[in-house]
Amino acid sequence: MKLVAARVPVSTVWTSPDAPRDVDAPAVAASPDVAGWAKSMDTETRLGLHGRTLTQLLYGEPVVIRSERQGWSEILAPWQPSSSDEVGYPGWVPTSHLGELPSSATAPVAVAVPSAALTAEPGSGHLLDLSFATVLASLDHSDGFTRVALPDGGEGWIADSALRPMESAATAEDRIRLGSQFLGLEYLWGGTSSYGLDCSGLVHTVSRVLGQRVPRDAHDQADTLESIPVEEARPGDLYFFARPGQQVHHVGFVSSEGMLHASETGKLLENEPLLPVRLETLVAAGRL
Repeated sequence: MKLVAARVPVSTVWTSPDAPRDVDAPAVAASPDVAGWAKSMDTETRLGLHGRTLTQLLYGEPVVIRSERQGWSEILAPWQPSSSDEVGYPGWVPTSHLGELPSSATAPVAVAVPSAALTAEPGSGHLLDLSFATVLASLDHSDGFTRVALPDGGEGWIADSALRPMESAATAEDRIRLGSQFLGLEYLWGGTSSYGLDCSGLVHTVSRVLGQRVPRDAHDQADTLESIPVEEARPGDLYFFARPGQQVHHVGFVSSEGMLHASETGKLLENEPLLPVRLETLVAAGRL
């Protein structure tokens, strides 16, 4: 097995090389246009992603290659813990989306805003737009910018205002503040980027920015994180939902309004009261 890294801003992870449809061509292109892909899909098309997409990799995220087949790589994502494999979340991505690991010699920083410009020099020479929760190693600082190590051995600069040092202490207020940046974002099955999030993707990415590595899926989050009585949950904690006799299928951040969550395909990320239909399936709470 070989350790590499995502070399594109967002790489969608698929159940198999045969999973993408014609409409998904922008997401699997050598230089994927995930923003355009997300905007092009109506609700019916998004529903068709169920059973096709699994998660997403962000720029610089390490992955282990298990095998390769006709331009595709079978990978494990160690930053996304999963009960499916002890190494990390499994799936398939285009091999063109992968490159050499960036340097990790110094303190990592995370993109803490929906989108951050990566430039060749401080404030100039635009290279890429990086998604929220992208994590890179910082190398230097100059005039309000941080120099970061890139996949394939390159370097670039990101405004300090877009970044959060990973070693900074995390608070419950931080979770709500960071997650609230995406109010109104349309739900995307398997989404872990600024272009679309699912329920557990919201929890996973916010936690990553705050330096906390939590499982990728809601049922694994419920099984792994500290369990607390539902009546003791406070803003920044998690609510878990399940139907009778089934595993947890939904998660959201407890908020002063009720719950901050990515609801389901066809709906937007929202901060709303706990409606009766939700209370019927509320089964547990957890603490980060």
